[in-house]
Amino acid sequence: MQTARVKITSTNYQELEELARQIKQIALKFGANVAGPIPLPTKKLKITTRKAPSGDGTETFEKWEMRVHKRVIDIGTNERALRQIMRIEVPDSINIEIELRE
Repeated sequence: MQTARVKITSTNYQELEELARQIKQIALKFGANVAGPIPLPTKKLKITTRKAPSGDGTETFEKWEMRVHKRVIDIGTNERALRQIMRIEVPDSINIEIELRE
């Protein structure tokens, strides 16, 4: 049986959770089998920079961090459900991939 794997990636946690909830509701509405949303490990990108541009003065540093959150949802192949999922309006801050698997 084929399944569709939906991978959602974003730096905005609230929008990511809302989109995952919408996808799951649509899949359940059309009677498809749903597994997820499964949270994957959060990727933390860290950058440390020196505050003084010239190098003079005290050695103070700024630390910046960006967190990338990921969710995976597996949906049993249901053509109507997948069409509705494709029509969801996805915010610009979210990256979504849909992959069909055997």
